[in-house]
Amino acid sequence: MTTADPLAERFRAMWAELAGVGRDPATGGYLRYAWSTAELTCREWFTAEAVRRGLAVRADGNGNLWADWVPSGVDPAAPAVVTGSHFDSVPHGGGYDGPLGIVSALLAVDELRERGFVPARPVTVAVFVEEEGARFGLACLGSRLLTGGVSAAHALALTDSDGVTVAEAMRAGGADPAAAGPDPDRLARIGVFVELHVEQGRALVDLGAPVGVASMIWPHGRWRLEFTGAGDHAGTTRMVDRRNPMLTCAHTVLATEAQARRLGAHATIGRISVRPNATNAIPAQVHAWLDARAADDTALATLVEAIGADAAARARADGTSVAVVRESDSPPVAFDPDLTDRIATAVGARPTGAVPVLPTAAVPVLPTAAGHDAGVLAGHVPTAMIFVRNPTGVSHAPNEHATDDDCAAGVRALAAALADLAGE
Repeated sequence: MTTADPLAERFRAMWAELAGVGRDPATGGYLRYAWSTAELTCREWFTAEAVRRGLAVRADGNGNLWADWVPSGVDPAAPAVVTGSHFDSVPHGGGYDGPLGIVSALLAVDELRERGFVPARPVTVAVFVEEEGARFGLACLGSRLLTGGVSAAHALALTDSDGVTVAEAMRAGGADPAAAGPDPDRLARIGVFVELHVEQGRALVDLGAPVGVASMIWPHGRWRLEFTGAGDHAGTTRMVDRRNPMLTCAHTVLATEAQARRLGAHATIGRISVRPNATNAIPAQVHAWLDARAADDTALATLVEAIGADAAARARADGTSVAVVRESDSPPVAFDPDLTDRIATAVGARPTGAVPVLPTAAVPVLPTAAGHDAGVLAGHVPTAMIFVRNPTGVSHAPNEHATDDDCAAGVRALAAALADLAGE
């Protein structure tokens, strides 16, 4: 008889406490937008779980949460080993993207304590706000504010689809927007940051490994394509007289696919806004949002320029116009190579009496095209990431998944990394 892994059982029980929060029963996906009721519920759950473990919890001026494990005799001001992720989701996204890193961090603390490990420096679990950018349009907003990557004035003025500003959402969530902005004191207290995340792809499936370590993040960004034409009657306007921006947009969607394939990059138009958005009216304006990613800055610039050129050429033919507006961009991130090697070694090791994370000492090291708070922090502190195998390879969709056993392997991997980094 096979005995169930006790850590996998603990993970399953803890995961079940969050599973229903913000889940749409019709799609199976999650609607956990920043500062929404669902995300605030998750934050309250986290605070309760951290306090139950004796961790000191506080929110910074940007809404990020920090739960500190500072044993007696440890300097609370010393640079901490920090881990964590985010609770917010893309519309109807999967449940593992973000929350897995938070649940695993809390369980890693439990795992270390059960082994009798006492850190020589603070260990902190962080929860970042608005990582996905699904509500206010700017990804990694909490970590960008923390590091000064975006000004408070710009961030607080961002609005959601209902016209609610970040400042208004923060107030409704019990935070003071006047305190938002760079936090050099908190940033200085991060000695190293390790983010555990479900893999967004299937490299680990193909490699047969439950966990891996990240080497880099592709450069990526978001651009708003503004197509303008002439609104008119759908029934009475002759085809030859139409200046339909939807036609230009549709062509650009196809061009985006073709250019990405040609250049070996990734590009997606997955969101559009139409005015007046009526069945029997030719649109006057269409906005489309482009997500573009490539292996390096040059390839990304080439991709976006090619898509813009195709859109402009089609606009001339259609009698419309197009403007390409950059909303956000993230440069390539090469994670600290020494830290990455150190974590891969720690994860692959087999301490006496510990359950091995992997069947061999080889830990895959792989790049990713997905953005993370770790990527923002990497420009300021040594940063690394651990990935947990996703058997479906699907992310940002309800089929995103990781088995309980693989999640337990992820917890052990994270615990091994934290023990190595905080045991100095």
